[in-house]
Amino acid sequence: MSFFEILMLICFGVSWPISIYKSLATRVVAGKSPLFMGIVILGYAAGIMHKLIYSRDWVIVLYIINLLLVATDLSLYYRFSKKPTE
Repeated sequence: MSFFEILMLICFGVSWPISIYKSLATRVVAGKSPLFMGIVILGYAAGIMHKLIYSRDWVIVLYIINLLLVATDLSLYYRFSKKPTE
C-alpha cells in the first residue's frame, strides 16, 4: 500500500461525483468522451486485477469505487446523449 497511490485514487475519486452531478443537473454531456471514460475504466480494472493478484489490501476498495463512479458517468453520457425522437 502506497500513500501516493491512495492520494491519487482519492483525488481522482473526488472529480467523478462532480462530473456525475453536473450531468444529472444539466442533462448535458457535451464535451465528455466515452472513449476516455472507457480507457479510465480499463485502467481501474487493471488496478483491481493487480491488487487481487499481487497486493491484496483495502486500497482495492478505492479502485472499485472509482470504477463504479466512472461507469455511472459513462452510463449518464449514453443516457443523455441520445437525440430525442421527433
